[in-house]
Amino acid sequence: MSLKGKASANSSAKHIENHWPPYPPPKETDLDKALRVEEEREARRVSDAIDRELESERQAVRRRQKEETRLLLLGQSESGKSTMLKNFQLAFTPKALQAESDAWRAVIHLNLVRSVNFIIDLLSNTVAPHSTPYGSSYHPHGSGRTQQHSNAGDTSPTVTSFTHHHRMSATPQPSAEIRRYKLALSPLRQVEMILAKQLSVHDAGSSRGSIPNALSSGRASEVSVRGGRGWKSLLRRRAYEDLPTTNYPEELENARQILDACRADIVSLWASSSVQLGLSEEGVALQEQSGFFLDQAERIADIEYEPTFDDILKARLQTIGVEEHRLVMETAAETGQQWVFYDVGGARGQRASWVPFFDDVNAIIFLCSTAGFNEVLLEDRTVNRLLDSFNLWKTVCTSKLLGSTQFILLLNKTDILEARLKSGIQFSSYVKSYKEGNDLPHVIEYLRKKFIAMHHHHSPQPRQLHVHSTCAVDIDTTLAVLMRIRDAILVTNLIATDML
Repeated sequence: MSLKGKASANSSAKHIENHWPPYPPPKETDLDKALRVEEEREARRVSDAIDRELESERQAVRRRQKEETRLLLLGQSESGKSTMLKNFQLAFTPKALQAESDAWRAVIHLNLVRSVNFIIDLLSNTVAPHSTPYGSSYHPHGSGRTQQHSNAGDTSPTVTSFTHHHRMSATPQPSAEIRRYKLALSPLRQVEMILAKQLSVHDAGSSRGSIPNALSSGRASEVSVRGGRGWKSLLRRRAYEDLPTTNYPEELENARQILDACRADIVSLWASSSVQLGLSEEGVALQEQSGFFLDQAERIADIEYEPTFDDILKARLQTIGVEEHRLVMETAAETGQQWVFYDVGGARGQRASWVPFFDDVNAIIFLCSTAGFNEVLLEDRTVNRLLDSFNLWKTVCTSKLLGSTQFILLLNKTDILEARLKSGIQFSSYVKSYKEGNDLPHVIEYLRKKFIAMHHHHSPQPRQLHVHSTCAVDIDTTLAVLMRIRDAILVTNLIATDML
């Protein structure tokens, strides 16, 4: 047979093989035909049933998506995303938030204990400290150092190298007072281990960082929970179930008793003038960091302590990956409606996980820490946080997947920004193009115009942008902002469904 004949035969055989229903086999008897037809009929019935089920599921997903409001929280690590989410819970689902108080009490206790252990480690392992705040020496510009310029134009900050000055002594000689605190508060090491284990669900990636790493960053180390692990539900379940693999209720009760027994020494540690002097010389401002509770130690370390909403807002627990939060509204106007929040990790290495969530969200809520103008990234201590926020905002605005998505920008942590400006830190020393007064209204207006201009220039198509300045730990002022955000999103949803 010729090559052309073979090709024709192969083509015909392939056509017969792919044909449905298949052609009758040769020499088929009447019985064989009856059986074959019945099998084909059954196969068609099953196939049709699967198609109907798949279509039903697709319709259910579409209906659910129409009934849900989906919001994506974006921003750097520690920009206030999780705190803003807690504000939403407080405003619209307060009963659900209250039900999580046991879990948040463990987080708050861990924040407190880690601050204590950090202070003792820091003042036991350093000599002759003369570093600047945040564990880094920050040189705004000049001095012959290599500079990094933003490609956003002359309105971007100029960042130079950061040189860490913290020095560890080869043979540290802590004072007698620090040695006494170290001995008296040594049981808090066990408390830290218990709480970290329960909250991190034995996740090795969430364990406490090494002492040198914590000290070099000028802040207490923190436990990180992975999105989707349901740590709050786990704590509630362990509190009421007798799980053979864990001794959680007894362990947690022991931790609370130890903390209560150490309460007077914790209060004394923070009130000590020599401790405050040591922290000042190290350039560490714990009171400006997330999860700071040392000024409330008398109340929080008490065995009868119950978290307030203010405490829950201030609690710090780092999210790794993406965590989905479904809020079933409890307020009269929205009772029963579901708002789905995607809280994503903001560290540089986690930002790739954002993209899959760009599709099919009702709004992006982007948070910028306005206090970051004189801070650096923990992941890269040569990068200014404000500059990184500008670049991150540009990247998000440029995304075509978000071309028609409503944007909400929150200029957050205005309380810390105002305190730094009042203390004499010059905003213009870190942002070359800034020429106005060193006060909160002028700085916020500059940032607002900068972000709006970048949004306008880099957006693939015109879309809505709402800008608010916030202090996420101020419940009353944040509530007013949340109400405006809710109204803007609801109006957009009504327009999208042709109901307005």
